[in-house]
Amino acid sequence: MARQISIAVLFLVVAALGFVATRPERFRVERSAVVGAPPDVVFALIDDFHQWGRWSPWEKVDPDMQRTYAGPAAGPGASYAWAGNREIGSGRMTILESRPGERVSIRLEFFEPMAATNEASFELAPSGAGTRVTWSMEGRNGFLGKAISLVMDMDAMVGTQFERGLADLDVAARAETQTLRQSARR
Repeated sequence: MARQISIAVLFLVVAALGFVATRPERFRVERSAVVGAPPDVVFALIDDFHQWGRWSPWEKVDPDMQRTYAGPAAGPGASYAWAGNREIGSGRMTILESRPGERVSIRLEFFEPMAATNEASFELAPSGAGTRVTWSMEGRNGFLGKAISLVMDMDAMVGTQFERGLADLDVAARAETQTLRQSARR
């Protein structure tokens, strides 16, 4: 009887591992919104990591987070490292590609709580009097990531943060546009 139970448990473990292995090798999370500002204003807020505190949803998770900037102030090679509480972990972002008013591509490295390297990008396109911003993140799903995807919906979890960030980017970009207009009047 014990042998039959052991065989059944072993069969279930092998079946579970096999099922996890069939999960997708890659993931992609994407959200879009129209931001009420011209592409050049929106681009400046994304292309300069010093500006992310104005709109990034993760900046609000741990206000005591340690931040380190390296490389140029903006554009390719600019990097931003963080170390925060358990919710925010630690990692680094580095701008790989920067096309003014059109696109910013970022290598996103997570060190803690779980190591991973992904790519995030922001695509900008004029939309009426504003800018359509598409924020995406994609990467490889290792075995642990595949297993976690069975119990956590990455698209919903990260997508909600992207939606929050895009809404805050809209607020920051509108404020920046207003400031630029007031300066131009002087």
